[in-house]
Amino acid sequence: MKKAPKLDKHVDKDVVLCSTTNHRVSNRTTQVLLDDEIPFTKNWKRVPFRRRQEYRGAPEVCVFSINRNLYCKARRSIEQLGRTDRERLLLNVI
Repeated sequence: MKKAPKLDKHVDKDVVLCSTTNHRVSNRTTQVLLDDEIPFTKNWKRVPFRRRQEYRGAPEVCVFSINRNLYCKARRSIEQLGRTDRERLLLNVI
């Protein structure tokens, strides 16, 4: 009998890399991650009316998620963005 292949413990374990409310910063972050060949998911989530003050009135927020194993590589690639773009990103620390 053959044993099943052993998978990494972080398979299907996505973590939030960053979030932003700015569409241009979202597009630039997408381009940087694609250029460095980092797989990610990008979801636009609606912000409830009562919580919009936390997001400076933005009706939606963009959330980037990546695999836990690629977190350090993704953070290094985000450093390639300009200073003003990085200031508009809310980076999550693991």
